[in-house]
Parts: sequence; C-alpha cells; structure tokens
Amino acid sequence: MTQDTDCCQSCLHYVFDYETPKTLVIPSKGIGCVFRFTQLLVLLYVIGYVCVVQKAYQETDSVISTVTTKVKGFAFTNSSDQEPRFWDVADYVIPPQGEHSFFVLTNIIVTTNQTQASCPELPNPSTICIDDCDCIEGHSDPRSNGIQTGFCVNYSDTVQTCEVLSWCPLEIDTKLPEPALLGAAEDFTVLIKNSMTYPKFNFHRRNILPHITSSYLKKCEFNRATDPDCPIFRLKHMVSEAGEDFQTMAVKGGILGIFIDWSCDLDWWAGKCYPKYSFRRLDNKNPDNNVAPGYNFRFAKYYKTAHGEEMRTLIKGYGIRFDVIVFGTAGKFGIVPTIVNLGAALTFLSLVPAVTDWFLMTCTRKRDLYSKHKVTYLRDDDDAESMTIGTSYGTQ
Repeated sequence: MTQDTDCCQSCLHYVFDYETPKTLVIPSKGIGCVFRFTQLLVLLYVIGYVCVVQKAYQETDSVISTVTTKVKGFAFTNSSDQEPRFWDVADYVIPPQGEHSFFVLTNIIVTTNQTQASCPELPNPSTICIDDCDCIEGHSDPRSNGIQTGFCVNYSDTVQTCEVLSWCPLEIDTKLPEPALLGAAEDFTVLIKNSMTYPKFNFHRRNILPHITSSYLKKCEFNRATDPDCPIFRLKHMVSEAGEDFQTMAVKGGILGIFIDWSCDLDWWAGKCYPKYSFRRLDNKNPDNNVAPGYNFRFAKYYKTAHGEEMRTLIKGYGIRFDVIVFGTAGKFGIVPTIVNLGAALTFLSLVPAVTDWFLMTCTRKRDLYSKHKVTYLRDDDDAESMTIGTSYGTQ
C-alpha cells in the first residue's frame, strides 16, 4: 500500500513540475562560432531559398488557356508510281482547324479505285489455305481485311488464300515511300494563337503581344535569337529544336510537343510576362523496341462512277502530330503566405539554441561541467536560498 502511495505521489510530482529557462553564459569562441554559423545557415535558407528562390511570400495561381492553330504551305509531288499532284492546306492538314493539336501529312500509301467486292485475302499464316475447308464462311478477324466467304482462291500462281468480302483491291502497306512523299512539309509554317488568364489575379494576356502589328505578323518567323516573340513557327525548325531530323521523322511520322510556359512574377515584372517556347518529341523512338513506330491513320475519299457504282480512294497517311501544351504558375504578394512563412522562419531560428546546446553537451571537452550548471532540480522542501531562480553563470 505504501509503495502504491509513493508511486502515485511521484507521478503527480512529475506532472506538476515546471521548467524555467536558465541563462548560462559561456565565453567560448568555438561554441560562439557554432551558434552564429547555425543562425547564418537558417537565415540563408529562409531569405535565400524560401523568399528569393521559392518566393514563398506570394500567392500562386495556375494558368487557364486556349489554343488555336492555322497551318500554311503547299507542295508538289511527282513520283514514278503516282500521278503528279499539287497539295495544299485542305489536303495535308487533317482536320483543317485544330485546338491544342494539329496533324501534318508527310507520307502516304494510296490504294485507288476500291469497290465493295470479293477478293483474295493478303497472305499470312492465318489466311493461307489449301481448299475451301480451311476457310470459314462469315468468319472475321479485326486484324484482317474483310469477312470470309468460305472459298479458297488463288492469290498468286503459288499461293492460295481465303476469299473475303471487302473493299477491293486490298491495301498493301508493306512498301513505304522513302524519302517521305511530302517531305516538303518541312517548310510549312503554323500560326499559334494562345490566350491565357490567371483568374485569381484577373490577369489576361495573348502570345500575340501588344507591340506586334499586322504587317510584322505577315513577314515574321520565330527565331530564338532574333524573333523570340513571333507566334509563327516553321515545322523544320521546331523538329530541329527537339533534336530530331524532319526528313527522317516524316517517313513514319511521330508526335511532337510544343510547350508554352507562362510562368510569371506579377509583383514587379507583370509587364514582362511573356511566353517561353520549347519543343520535344513525345512518342517513343527506341531502336530496340520499334514495333508499330511513328504515327499514322487511314482515311478515304468516296465518289461514284457514271454508272452509279460507289468507289473510293483509300489513303494511309503518315505524319507528325503537333500537341500544344500550355502550362505556368503566377505569383503575387500575399499577406497570409508572408505571415505563415515568417512564423516558420522564427520557428527555425528558435531551434538554433537547441542545436548549439546539443553540440555543447556532446562534443566539447567540458561537457560534464556545462551539464552540471545547465540542469538544476529544486524541491519544494529545499531552503529559501535554493528557491532563487534566474541565476546567471559565467564559465571560463
């Protein structure tokens, strides 16, 4: 019973203990250097990194943006296996107007005069046959070119394949034109019109800056050194800045990112909030994993003969898709983040004595002496002299 009472009194004693700071003056150059150096590190972090680099005294907002594009240019092709042809914007830009992206045709495989009929499937392990028993009527495979009729027919003098109901003659896309048929697209230009806003700060701007005039816009072209504000870009130069060769990329196509950075400091430099452009290839071109490389799709042009028969020209188009990606953050002075970060700075400074005390009690030769003077425990039943607080010690 006595032990329980003593334990209870001891617990209550620790609960109601009160600690008061004691000043211990130590005239040591080494400890003083540690203290001031730690303070300097904290101030450099708070002022140099938090305030100057991170600008933590500012409120921030993310950009809201819209983009429209318009491509201009033309080309003429005259290859041995196709008729001479003139190409303009309506032919090589699909769709004609794009938002946040646009596609430019650079290479094509054309299959002309297709009609809905029955014809031999292209030979592969799943379509080669010996007799009609190898073909299943009504069978279709998404990777094939049509629906099987159930007949095994001659594809050539040496190969038989299952007959399919499809658009005939079937497309043969194994031979891709190289160099790219529309390699002249490297000289096409695109006008990028970008409007953005920071709603929190009611700040609006366009990439066609106020000093740009209509006459200047008709003759300018983006150049990072001489014309960094011009919103008209030559395709070849964008691909080149991304570290790629346009003619090589044009053969099988690809995806290129156009990045517009609207990061701005609205405290002092709102008038100099300009877009910063950069370019990067986005699709994978790893030579060790080149399955289904590039970018392509199919589209058709339909027409009817004089006899009313529906026909079409199938085009497998290869090209470069340009994705316009707008991002940015704006900052402006705010009282709330300033107070919060000022409080954090004072908290860091208050930790400096704790760091110095740890060094004092751990790494110095007189740590036992310092510890003796640093910590003193007073009891209620001590005499009046021992109750005196606020004592200042000077240790040489």
